Amino acid sequence: MVKCDFVYSDVRFADIQMLRYRLNGFEELTLRQKMLVYCLSQATLWGRDITFDQFGKYNLRIRKTLEAIYTDPSIDHGSKEFGALEEYLKRVWFSNGIYHHYGCEKFLPGFSESYFCSAVKSVSRELLPLKDGEDVESLLRELAPVMFCPEILPKRVNKKEGEDLLLTSACNYYEGVTQVEAENFYRNLKAAYGDNAPSFGLNTTLVKRDGSLLEVVWKEGGKYGKAIREIVLWLEKACEYAENDAQLNAISTLIKYYKTGDIKLFDDYSIEWVNATEGKIDFVNGFIEVYGDPIGIKGSWEGIVEYKDDEATQRTRTISSHAQWFEDNSPIDPRFRKHEVKGVTANVVCAAMLGGDEYPSTAIGINLPNADWIRAQHGSKSVTIGNLTDAYNKAAQGNGFYDEFVIDEETRALVTKYGDLCDDLHTDLHECLGHGSGRLAPGTNPDALKAYGNTIEEARADLFALYYLADKKMLDLGLVPDMEAFKSQYYTYMMNGMMTQLVRIAKGASIEEAHMRNRALIANWCHDNGNAVELVVRDGKSYVRIKDYAGLRILFARLLAEIQRIKSEGDFNAARNLVERYAVKVNPVLHDEVLERYAKLNIAPYKGFINPVLVPVCNANGEIVDVQVDYSESYVHQMLRYSSEYSALV
Repeated sequence: MVKCDFVYSDVRFADIQMLRYRLNGFEELTLRQKMLVYCLSQATLWGRDITFDQFGKYNLRIRKTLEAIYTDPSIDHGSKEFGALEEYLKRVWFSNGIYHHYGCEKFLPGFSESYFCSAVKSVSRELLPLKDGEDVESLLRELAPVMFCPEILPKRVNKKEGEDLLLTSACNYYEGVTQVEAENFYRNLKAAYGDNAPSFGLNTTLVKRDGSLLEVVWKEGGKYGKAIREIVLWLEKACEYAENDAQLNAISTLIKYYKTGDIKLFDDYSIEWVNATEGKIDFVNGFIEVYGDPIGIKGSWEGIVEYKDDEATQRTRTISSHAQWFEDNSPIDPRFRKHEVKGVTANVVCAAMLGGDEYPSTAIGINLPNADWIRAQHGSKSVTIGNLTDAYNKAAQGNGFYDEFVIDEETRALVTKYGDLCDDLHTDLHECLGHGSGRLAPGTNPDALKAYGNTIEEARADLFALYYLADKKMLDLGLVPDMEAFKSQYYTYMMNGMMTQLVRIAKGASIEEAHMRNRALIANWCHDNGNAVELVVRDGKSYVRIKDYAGLRILFARLLAEIQRIKSEGDFNAARNLVERYAVKVNPVLHDEVLERYAKLNIAPYKGFINPVLVPVCNANGEIVDVQVDYSESYVHQMLRYSSEYSALV
């Protein structure tokens, strides 16, 4: 095994910095636990091509064509055009396709179309992703316009009001289907099941054939079948190392779901997964989050393998053990509170492997399952991913960001003293309790908010966390050292929502990503509906100033109550009005200023992770006696290796 000194920061390209994460305590796991992590990690890596294809029908062919050029030794690797191709390929790897991983807009190559075409023609045919009977010219006629023409398939996920969100989005979940047709199709499917309807459409492509709508199921033997078969093989091996019967049952049911594509089995798996709480090892593997679908139905494939950080988990267990108190004291209408909070499990974990939509850019907290009725009847599991948060924090040390954007030294001292702690607590409250709080009114369609549902849900969880961070209960539980700590999170949240997250928006663009919309909604609504916060100009620079922290908490409570009402009653018009008024539009003057100030700091606005390599160690008889961790693999080598070793789709 190659040894290396662990470093958090690795390489930069475009607007991205690559980091590494440490597997703290992995060496203390038993061999059985290490083998379970290893098998689940292999299952995680096999889903990569699925995500590429879901994010755009041309992504896989573009990636494989670029990789053929990149690895061809006959091509001049020292030219300016090749350098631009290398950066473009790195971005394609990072975003699982040709669309920005966060903003969803298509990024254009920095090399010319003529260079690309010439390079493709010089590569051996055997290395290109040619279909049976296809020649190189046909390949170029298909790929070049998609890559180089800004007007062709410009957005992976379009959320612009008034447009058909399916026909104007490049995501590969629908074929010839309009937004209205898809919404009606799934509404009718769910109508017969009432409040406990399965997540119809989560694992299918909806297509129109001969004027009729039908679903192509993602399963072994169906669409994505070759990749899913490899996932299943490693899940079957993982069964040999399961820590307990509950964990074994969950994995076995997931395998049945993958083999049949029966969405009802996914509900069975989700319930069993929620109840499998005793083991050290856990994982997410499947078609899960719906942010990549403009109408929030189709699940992108993702995988993550994790193990508990027992010491840090005491924090989240303290929060989850008081879940009923938090629910009972929420500032929402009592009609929408849960009378009995069930099965809230929360842990701080170390990520051991990331895959699909969780790689290379990933979440730092997860709360699942997403089905509201399963949450209400069976509970949920939440994690805060501590080793990823630690990597982010170390990468941010001393980068000058707070010096530039925080209003004064007193507030900077507050953020420095309490910022990391309150960031973790906000994530804990958001994931552990926020997403699982509240309930739908009887008869409310969980998809009633349509394209606005994701933004409203994220705002609901954020507001829950913000409200309770300032509650004396946090001090009573020993989670904060004093009643000043919450102010650091209030300040940085408002600064981010009103100003600094704009560094992730291109000039002239609107806000479209659900989490960014959520933060803008909260910050701008509070600014416009009270006197607790304002934008001020000092020495020609704009700053957020919080005049009344207690008053800001009251505003969070008011907005949380309204957001919960909107979700509980399925009030689409109110959701649309809130989002379109407060969460979408960007002040162009402020935007220009933020971009200019941020550029001087030379900070990459986006970060992602290089996975460690898990290496089985064998004795002289070929028996595995250990699994060790190698942190030395470079970003480029990892991406090329994954494309070689874990590629089942064309």
